[in-house]
Amino acid sequence: MDPDDDLLKQAREHARIEGHWHVVGKGQPPEAKPKRYKYVEELARLQLELLKLQESVRLEGHRVVVIFEGRDAAGKGGVIKRITECLNPRYCRVVALGTPTERERGQWYFQRYVEHLPARGEIVLFDRSWYNRAGVEHVMGFCSPDEYQEFLRSCPLFEEMLVRSGIHLIKYWFSVSDAVQEQRFAERMQNPMKRWKLSPMDIESRERWVDYSRAKDVMLEHTDKKLTPWFIVDADDKKKARLNCIAHLLRQLPYKDLRPMQIALPPRQPDDGYKRPKKSNQRWVKDRY
Repeated sequence: MDPDDDLLKQAREHARIEGHWHVVGKGQPPEAKPKRYKYVEELARLQLELLKLQESVRLEGHRVVVIFEGRDAAGKGGVIKRITECLNPRYCRVVALGTPTERERGQWYFQRYVEHLPARGEIVLFDRSWYNRAGVEHVMGFCSPDEYQEFLRSCPLFEEMLVRSGIHLIKYWFSVSDAVQEQRFAERMQNPMKRWKLSPMDIESRERWVDYSRAKDVMLEHTDKKLTPWFIVDADDKKKARLNCIAHLLRQLPYKDLRPMQIALPPRQPDDGYKRPKKSNQRWVKDRY
């Protein structure tokens, strides 16, 4: 038996013996929205299902990669935040890489992304990914025409290799209309809490709307494959986009309806005469509220 398989078996056995979780049945991702629902309540319901999904991924040893791409201000960061909000960062992490270093520019293009791929029992969410080459790098001239064409040729092969190695690869494109994007840019300009999100590259993208649209269409034409399809999310309404994306994600992976067992708290250790230090000897944060 593979040592990793043996470890997974031990982990599942440990979870059952310790009574941390018990299986009720198959997970129940929502088929459709309730006739009447409140955003916060529905989000909480979906986040509970995400917890079950994460624990199933951990115990079954799955490797999951979810890619989030789309226009600037399309709401990718918002849905990633809602997905990870209640999950354990030990098993679900976000990868958002910055500008490549000089050394990384001399590597195989996919190399710096490969080191962030998940191990068994992990979920990795890419906030933008290797598809930078098909979008911003191509439109802004940060890569050569030959590098761009090679990406379009090799990307489907790279992703097929990931899937055949056992990785679950899920790709989302967040689509936003030009009118809504313009509205969100204006809001960021007026809101000091959001103004930091606007970069010179974002401003430049407004002037190259058609170029980015063309690049996106070419990218989909080359990389939307049966084995590694793209899923398009209508992101004009941020709240609906978040719920729709999470509900769809829950249907991409089979998971168990794992629920935490009731645990009786043990009695607190009795006082054995130990005296704690005076509060006046410690640096307490001043009450301001």
